[in-house]
Amino acid sequence: MGRAEARKAQQQRGARRAPSGRAKGAKEGGGAGKRTGIRRFFNWKTILGTFLGVSLLLMAAAVVLYYSVDEPTDPNKQATLQSNTYRWSDGSIMANTGKMNRENVTLDKIPVDVRTAFIAIENKSFYQDRGIDVMGVARGLFNTVRGKGTAGGSTITQQYVKNYYLTQDQSAVRKLRELVIALKVDERMEKDDILAGYLNTNFYGRNAYGIQAAAQAFYGVDADKLTLEQGAYLASVIQAPSQYDLATAGPNGKRLVNIRFNAVLDNMVEMGKLDEAKRKTMTLPEPIKPKPRPGMDGQKGYLVQAANDELNKQNITDAMITAGGWNITLNVDKNKQSALEKAVHDELESKLDRKDTKNRPQDQSVQAGATSVDPKTGAIVAMYGGVGLEEKSASNALRTDYQPGSTFKPIVLASALENGSNTQDGKPITPNALYDGTSKRPVVGSKIPFNPQNQDNTNYGTPMMTVQEATNFSVNSVYAQMIVDVKPPNAKKTALELGMQDREGWPEDKPAMALGTMSANTVEMAGVYATFDNHGKKVTPTIIKKAEHKDREFTPQEAVGSQAISRKTADTVTKVLQGVVEDEGGSGNKVRSSAYEAGGKTGTTESNVAAWFTGYTPELVTVVAMFGEDPNSHSQVTLTGTAGLGRAGGSSFPASIWKAYTLAALKGGSTGKFQLTEADMGAVQTPSRSTSPTASTSPSPTPTTVTTSPTQSPTQTSPTPTATKTGPTPSGTTSPTATPTKTNGPKPPDPPVLGEHQGGGN
Repeated sequence: MGRAEARKAQQQRGARRAPSGRAKGAKEGGGAGKRTGIRRFFNWKTILGTFLGVSLLLMAAAVVLYYSVDEPTDPNKQATLQSNTYRWSDGSIMANTGKMNRENVTLDKIPVDVRTAFIAIENKSFYQDRGIDVMGVARGLFNTVRGKGTAGGSTITQQYVKNYYLTQDQSAVRKLRELVIALKVDERMEKDDILAGYLNTNFYGRNAYGIQAAAQAFYGVDADKLTLEQGAYLASVIQAPSQYDLATAGPNGKRLVNIRFNAVLDNMVEMGKLDEAKRKTMTLPEPIKPKPRPGMDGQKGYLVQAANDELNKQNITDAMITAGGWNITLNVDKNKQSALEKAVHDELESKLDRKDTKNRPQDQSVQAGATSVDPKTGAIVAMYGGVGLEEKSASNALRTDYQPGSTFKPIVLASALENGSNTQDGKPITPNALYDGTSKRPVVGSKIPFNPQNQDNTNYGTPMMTVQEATNFSVNSVYAQMIVDVKPPNAKKTALELGMQDREGWPEDKPAMALGTMSANTVEMAGVYATFDNHGKKVTPTIIKKAEHKDREFTPQEAVGSQAISRKTADTVTKVLQGVVEDEGGSGNKVRSSAYEAGGKTGTTESNVAAWFTGYTPELVTVVAMFGEDPNSHSQVTLTGTAGLGRAGGSSFPASIWKAYTLAALKGGSTGKFQLTEADMGAVQTPSRSTSPTASTSPSPTPTTVTTSPTQSPTQTSPTPTATKTGPTPSGTTSPTATPTKTNGPKPPDPPVLGEHQGGGN
């Protein structure tokens, strides 16, 4: 074989060994070092180009994403729901209301080191970053896409955005939206506002949303009282609230929360926010045992009703209240409230048998209400609304569908004194003024006829009695004539000035007004008597001490105002009402005690459907009322037969409740004395038979004789009566006696019953 053949054979063998591509390249003369196939794309130019292209695409996508995702204008519904917190006067929590147990607080209410604890464990760069942690987000998204856990790496800003605007789902789409919104929120909001929003929207476990609710739930304190250790625990627990709650956690949960708690403190040392030596002394503080959320049990629901009613009067609507976020401190004293509840139980409820409908039918109808006020401040310190919201949804202390009865009579007297009114014979009306106390005696001087019956149809006077005595014994016929002398519109004007409300159905120009035939509740009657107690300065009882809301302003109403009536009038009325209590036969004698000075007035309405006792000491004014209400029809029914007894007037159960409560509220006694420096009982008057409009239905004794002494005021004397009742005697005078005599045996026919109110009184 020649040289040419040998070369040809060698080329053929090389072609078989070489890859086809190389052979082809060699054949075409492309050169032995040229890249072929996929390797052609992996040179520095293509790699750099690809990287730049992908980067540009990602940047474009980010720009599109940024501008396509808007920051929500409204938060999610759950984020805005808050509870309302109602507190006792000492600041302790009485009740929380609302579906969401949350009360937002401003950042200044959260201690600085507690805030730092959350930053240390959640987002150390919070005050330096732009609202996101790019590496953390990328890591979290990668894990989410791979199905290896939820997306982590969120900053405090992102968590706030998730809690406030978005949902808790862990999808990649939600995470991307969270990222973009966090950037925009960081641009728009101050860091402190973001931190406050984050702390107020977190869920901490134990049904507590926000750090204020968490502080109460875990440590029984407000957020501003949290220690660093307590704050560090709350910062730890939010990662897994149910698992990390030490009260219910298993061994692993306790181990994990301890690790996280220590990490919080160690990070604070690393950040230079905690002294290392101090850190070594810190241990995890054990939280309190879980307890039910303070609710509306017992009287709390009624107290909340009263507070909300007062908010309404200050233009805070029910919708605003329902939205939540109110922190309301009441004037109600926890100890006095307990004393009032106990008094009602001991003196009334324990004596009723509400289940025995056959033998004790009236017991089913008995309702009680009460309001107690500090006359110097106007603060409602205790209130009783009924047996509980489940059985009685509306507070008896606030109801206005019953009449106050004879508790209105001191207002008539106050009006007479304030207006300088005179009796029909032209003499000034004072506590010593004289009136005919004959039962069913027609009034004189009124266009509207009225002849009210005294309690038990008793006649008083021999032949006349003083206003003091008429008040002691709550004589209807005297006060019916007195309001005619005063003029009913004047009496109404005084009542409104003292704080009563002008509701529909007020009897206007009718003399029956004297017997309390308008509607009223225990709060306004407490205000009237507190004004007497406070020397005529108008007292408007208030249950709210202060009310705070992040977005709204509330100014408590002025509780003590200017003079509603003169001090002279107020002090004189108080002096007279002391006689009601001190007189042996006085209708309020049941509350007399050496432990305190007191004045008061009973009230029993027509047919005994309501019974009141309104009394006061220098420190405390309390109104107690009973109402007869059919449990089915809710119509007004008599209280007679309550607890298996007879007539239930103001001097019965209401007076007993008043005394038991007052002794307890004053801790067994009072050091206060009425300062009645301007009380004026008036001169003793001489009866004028010619001006006595009618005779008693029982025989009158011999006319009285009047003697005068140069050293003493005129003194009226009477023959010895069958049953004598003597009222308190002012200094330097003696009071005429009143002789109550019941009508019995043959007698002339009674005048026709023309009035609409018969048989009220005590």
